[in-house]
Amino acid sequence: MTTSKVPFTRRGFLKSALAGAAAVGFPTILPASVFGQQAPSNRINLGVIGTGRIARSHDIPGVLKHTDQARIVAVSDVDSIRLQDARVLIEKLYTDRLGEPYRGGVRTFGDYRELLADKDIDAVLICTPDHWHAQQGIEAALAGKDIYLEKPVALTIAEGRQFADVVARTGRVVQIGSQLRSAPHFRLACELVRNGHIGQLRHIIIGVTADPAGGNPTPMPVPANLDFDKWLGSTPLVDYTEDLVHPQRGEGEKRYGRPGWLRCEQFGAGMITGWGTHEYDTAHWGMGTELTGPVEMLATAEFANEGLWDVHTTFHAESRYANGVVVSLSDRNPRGTRFVGDEGWITVSRGSYSVTASDPGAQARNAKALDASDRRLLEPGFNVGELRLHASSDNDHHLDWLESIRSRRPPVAPMESGHRSLTACLVAHASMKLGRRLQWDPQTERFVNDDEANALLSRPQRAPYGTDAVLARATV
Repeated sequence: MTTSKVPFTRRGFLKSALAGAAAVGFPTILPASVFGQQAPSNRINLGVIGTGRIARSHDIPGVLKHTDQARIVAVSDVDSIRLQDARVLIEKLYTDRLGEPYRGGVRTFGDYRELLADKDIDAVLICTPDHWHAQQGIEAALAGKDIYLEKPVALTIAEGRQFADVVARTGRVVQIGSQLRSAPHFRLACELVRNGHIGQLRHIIIGVTADPAGGNPTPMPVPANLDFDKWLGSTPLVDYTEDLVHPQRGEGEKRYGRPGWLRCEQFGAGMITGWGTHEYDTAHWGMGTELTGPVEMLATAEFANEGLWDVHTTFHAESRYANGVVVSLSDRNPRGTRFVGDEGWITVSRGSYSVTASDPGAQARNAKALDASDRRLLEPGFNVGELRLHASSDNDHHLDWLESIRSRRPPVAPMESGHRSLTACLVAHASMKLGRRLQWDPQTERFVNDDEANALLSRPQRAPYGTDAVLARATV
């Protein structure tokens, strides 16, 4: 495993975090206002960065359930309409739940760096588009905040490594939004495999969905409520069109449908990272390879050649790991993850579980969430006394994060495993783009003797944004 050689200092970060503004001191530990003996409560103060579809439908409700543990006190978004919608939503939800007006209200920030500078905020949920994850995560960690991060952890493998190294140095608690790890049937499937109940594991077969082509590429005026330059961040400056970003039209929740950026390579890699991070994460958990990755990859894909959306459509990725296991991931395979061993198989899928109503393939889920070649494997008590994986309290991914903040113990989906899951996806994506088999070294995190493939480990970052700029400023 390689580590970033870029040092950082908290003083340097504080000097540069808010351009043109006076630096504000950041706590290195959770402030006394949260855990001190004289504290009015023991609740954790949370900020939300990015208030779109996943934040409104999943992450905000997910933490709001735990009013005894935490309170959302601030939100940030570059779209002023979404920002105010989030404030109204959160205040109403708290008022309804608590039976009284939410005292103090929810603070709003157009610039997330101002939210990070708020010393009363202990932890943040980052729910922005993929191309912002690593930069905001690094800045949050340097600001002393614990983090819940929607996957994938980064836009590139290089950014993911930078982020993971900063988290390791700062000791922040980071929970990746790999919610399947908190689902008990996924944990049981992985425990059965790791305890050898299907014999020697040989093959993992995974089915996901694919994105369609489409999208209107016609340039449009930038809405007055959107800071488009800041939304683009470190990616290239391009003309605005609604299908590139997120819906601006429609009333109520219609404005929060599945956004177009998910289908644009400028901001991600498509479903290979969108859902592939979940599926490779499950495969790694079942194999016990959460801190490594494949050694060989051959992936094929078709890419959209018309319209705005240019990510892959149909695809197939076949990888081999050092333990000899072959992982086959494809939109042509049955939905779910099947572990195949010498003595049987176990299949686990989402079943009726979904994160948002606009999840692709929502009408084609496998209703049988857990199945096996021998149903006796699934009987209660079969696995007693053997290896046990991390079990989230109440099977709740957000609660697991909040409890980890208090205990300082790793959560169920920690940063390094999230980086490794993303890496497997992006190794597959590199093979798709180059159209050939690739050899990968999971220790050095580089392709073996392949300069062309290694050029895909990072992307140019548009100034003044990007992880490189953040880390360079942090050394001052």
